[in-house]
Amino acid sequence: VLELTGLDRSKIQWVEDRKGHDYRYAVDIDKLSALGWSPKVDFPTGMRRTVEWFRANEAWWRPLRSGEYWDFYRRNYRPVGAHSAE
Repeated sequence: VLELTGLDRSKIQWVEDRKGHDYRYAVDIDKLSALGWSPKVDFPTGMRRTVEWFRANEAWWRPLRSGEYWDFYRRNYRPVGAHSAE
């Protein structure tokens, strides 16, 4: 992603692992392949197309970064495990 966006490794922000965090994700497509499915694009091509889409559709994602969106989110969604007294 850094290469596709022209950014350097200084943009990486390391964060502490969550409790119960999976240390390895292994996707197995054997069952899908047995049904005749196969990917239409390889991973590098799909990643490049995704970055291009986000660049071409800034009007779609830009409002999600605004304070207005996060105000709406906080008003309408409670954190997991939070219960109302109502």
